[in-house]
Amino acid sequence: MEDFAKKLQEQEKAMENIRNKLALLPDLPGCYLMKNGEGTIIYVGKAKVLKNRVRSYFTGSHDGKTQRLVSEIRDFEYIVTGSNMEALILECNLIKTHQPRYNVLLKDDKTYPYLKITNEAHPRLEVTRRVLKDKAKYFGPYPNGYAAHQTKKLLDRMYPLRKCGVMPKEVCLYYHMGQCMAPCVKEVPQSAYEEITREISSFLSGGHEEVKKELQRKMQEAAEELYFERAKELRDQIMHIDAIMEKQKITTADTKDRDVFGFAVDKGWMCVQILYMRQGKMVQRNASVFPYYGEAYSDFMSFVAQYYSDNPALPQEILLPGPSVDNASEAAETSALSEAEMKEMESQDDEAMQQGTVPDAESSDKADDYLGEGAGTVDAAGGAAALQEWIGVKVHVPQRGLKRQMIGMASQNAKVSLDEKFRLIERDEERTSIAAANLGEVIGLDTLHRIEAFDNSNIQGTNPVSAMVVFINGKPDKKEYRKYKIRSVQGPDDYETMREVIRRRYERVLKENLPMPDLIVVDGGKGQISAAVDVLENELGLFIPVCGLVKDAKHKTAQLMVGDPPEPVSLPRDSQEFYLLQRIQDEVHRFAISFHRDQRGKSMVTSKLDAIPGIGEKRRKMLLKHFGSVKKIKEASIDDFRPLSIGDKLAKEILSALRDEES
Repeated sequence: MEDFAKKLQEQEKAMENIRNKLALLPDLPGCYLMKNGEGTIIYVGKAKVLKNRVRSYFTGSHDGKTQRLVSEIRDFEYIVTGSNMEALILECNLIKTHQPRYNVLLKDDKTYPYLKITNEAHPRLEVTRRVLKDKAKYFGPYPNGYAAHQTKKLLDRMYPLRKCGVMPKEVCLYYHMGQCMAPCVKEVPQSAYEEITREISSFLSGGHEEVKKELQRKMQEAAEELYFERAKELRDQIMHIDAIMEKQKITTADTKDRDVFGFAVDKGWMCVQILYMRQGKMVQRNASVFPYYGEAYSDFMSFVAQYYSDNPALPQEILLPGPSVDNASEAAETSALSEAEMKEMESQDDEAMQQGTVPDAESSDKADDYLGEGAGTVDAAGGAAALQEWIGVKVHVPQRGLKRQMIGMASQNAKVSLDEKFRLIERDEERTSIAAANLGEVIGLDTLHRIEAFDNSNIQGTNPVSAMVVFINGKPDKKEYRKYKIRSVQGPDDYETMREVIRRRYERVLKENLPMPDLIVVDGGKGQISAAVDVLENELGLFIPVCGLVKDAKHKTAQLMVGDPPEPVSLPRDSQEFYLLQRIQDEVHRFAISFHRDQRGKSMVTSKLDAIPGIGEKRRKMLLKHFGSVKKIKEASIDDFRPLSIGDKLAKEILSALRDEES
């Protein structure tokens, strides 16, 4: 009671401090940092007017997720900024530094491969998943590692950059194949590398058609001069270019590199979908799903800012949605467009941008209002302007045309990913619940809400233990799991072990009025079932159904046995009911084995010396430290014990006990 009163007093003191600080907030833009009772930063936000935005957290009503955030706030700080870009950068840096639990955090759990021309005296071409600010040239991302490596393999054949990581002392096979200029033994002018770098850059930026034409010309010349082997090599290179560069679906009429963003929100979760367009082709998409606690569009923009903060491999253009996009209709329109219509819309879109009729990052008059007021809403064009100013790449929030359709497609994909997440959760819960209900019907039970399963574990009777797991509506409830050290059974007697555990468990259930199971599952067949039923009915007066799970020669769940006397029940191996039984048996066996290992490990620490009278913990450790092992102690003489202040009589007893045990 005293602790509760003290906690309440601390909360009141914290709220009084917050009220005093709210009165002093300025009418200026900036970032704010919300803290919990331990002083940990739990949320970072930005606002055009700090006073209005921060006050909104402590006035009025909020939805559940925002209430959860507000309930933990015990203090706040703020930092005034001079511009939208400063606020965007500051928020991004604060989020990355403090990793607040209620902010959208960019997870680097999935990275795509890039091609990289290293910034070295003798550059190399390599595949990497880490994009660094090291002045190297990056191209990508590629849809997968195979595509990146295949492209690198093609370029290695065409352009003779060095292949080795460490410069060798003599030329290698690549030089003899014409795929390296041998900088290890020859002087290679920097102009040669610059020319190769330009050609690779041109190739990867959409100039592969020109390269292909040049290769075709060289192939024709080689064939006319009867250099058929060289002509075949050139023909193979052309085929590789066709195979690698023409696989992807063309979605735009130009060859620009674009990142197209879309997002969707539902049930306090957000999904951001990025479509990677490279050379006018969609090469990959990436979906990130996470909970969010602030204003949806503001948190979306925070995600985008984090995404580009440390990424030097920037596209030529970034397309962002507005605060709301009609996902379904726009995606449907996109899929129905013909190529001619798409080209026409693309030209209209570009023309509109040139005339200033589409509010992009450069032309928007609302850029200064990007941070919004009051509830912290964010103006899309202003946010794009701040992002463009920061990273130096064209950022659009298109209002119509093909680019708007592309955003609609990205947003619909985000919505589909989010819906799929919830459907999978619901489906899993539904299937598990139905499997439990169906299993009850098979056994003859009206309801099957709670299942308690037991398993015994020992090795040749040593350290016998048992374990119980609980499944509620087909799902494990780990806080209800229990472990048992077997007290009354000597040796490997599985039936008596089962009797003891069932007796101890259900005596306690009766004594403490704990929930009764609808079904008890034991590991084994008729013998284990009969032992459990005997204790339940004849000793405790409980009539709870008991079933047994019999394993096959491979120690896998093979058969369900039910009834008195127990009879096998036929269940299809591919049924959800059989899968549920497998999960129960695997889980209880895992739990019992882990407990047995713990106990066996503890018992192995106990030395054979402990059974000898006159040897306690201190002397045991001293003997093992001095001799190194029990085996060395057996081989010692009586004189060897004297340095340890152990008399001849005790030394004889130690040697006698250890040697008798061996014989």
